[in-house]
Amino acid sequence: MQIKQVIITGKNEVALHERHLDTENLRSNELLIESERSFISAGTELSIYTAADKDVYAPTGWCRYPWSAGYANVGMVLEAGERYRHLVGKRVYTNGFHASALRYETDLRYKLVAQVPEGISLEEAVATRMAMIAMAGLDASKPQYIRRVVVIGLGMVGNLAAQLFKLTGAEVIGVDPSEKRRQLARQCGIAHTISGTEAEVLAQVREITGGKMSQVTVDAVGHSAIALQAVKLTSDGGEVIVLGTPRCEVTGNLTEVFSAAHLRWVTIKGCLEWNLPTESLLEQDYSQHKKLDALYQWLADGRLTLKPLLTHVMPAKDIKTAYEGLLNHKDDYVGVVLKWK
Repeated sequence: MQIKQVIITGKNEVALHERHLDTENLRSNELLIESERSFISAGTELSIYTAADKDVYAPTGWCRYPWSAGYANVGMVLEAGERYRHLVGKRVYTNGFHASALRYETDLRYKLVAQVPEGISLEEAVATRMAMIAMAGLDASKPQYIRRVVVIGLGMVGNLAAQLFKLTGAEVIGVDPSEKRRQLARQCGIAHTISGTEAEVLAQVREITGGKMSQVTVDAVGHSAIALQAVKLTSDGGEVIVLGTPRCEVTGNLTEVFSAAHLRWVTIKGCLEWNLPTESLLEQDYSQHKKLDALYQWLADGRLTLKPLLTHVMPAKDIKTAYEGLLNHKDDYVGVVLKWK
């Protein structure tokens, strides 16, 4: 089968490439999927597109050039091995590439496959991948009744993280310099959205929380310079959640961060979502599959809002335009879905 696939071949170089996909002799744990939609993960994909992640040049780097882009795909199962015969003719979500068709193998780390429920649009079904990433911030926080949360960065993942913490009953404050993104957050139910210098943000958080500050502060940007600001916004005994992946080198005084951690018992936690198991054998155990099921349910009953975040649905051939839009026009390009069929 001849397919088209998005490949990042070098710094600022991406295109739709044609290649042959072997569709013969599917193993028990494999599925042949015709893609309908895929979703661009702006943080990961742009870091590779712009070579911000230096692994692109490492001979054994996980994202070395040329890199097959994408890890959120929705499509129809054309054929399947014995284990997945029940999914033939069904629509499924996978962590698959940006490609017109996939030969998708499970039993590997990160290889999730799940049937998409009826009533959820193709665009929302595939964009829920970003909600899974955002939910890692909730997963990492202490199992307690959290009432005050600050989310720094209101892009796709930050907005969804704010919504998910709000679902727990928390009072959420979103921080972002972009008025458009703050407005979008308010449209999604986040009442408090603020901006300004670090001192101005600190004063606003202090006022909104009555001086109690944030119990959980989420860095949804992925920039190490935000760590110090996040620590200052966090109450004694609180947590700073590193939700965005830090990639840029930053020069600063680490003592200010670790002194606060030591003296005020502020915990700094990472929460890379890939570290969660894809599947679990026991009903009570947590997994990515169960998280996706929950998110689809919250979409269906209106507790989670995705549609306003999906600013662009573009044909896959426009991948260069999509990447450049996400990179250079962040106010207008928030969530971008690629259309295959």
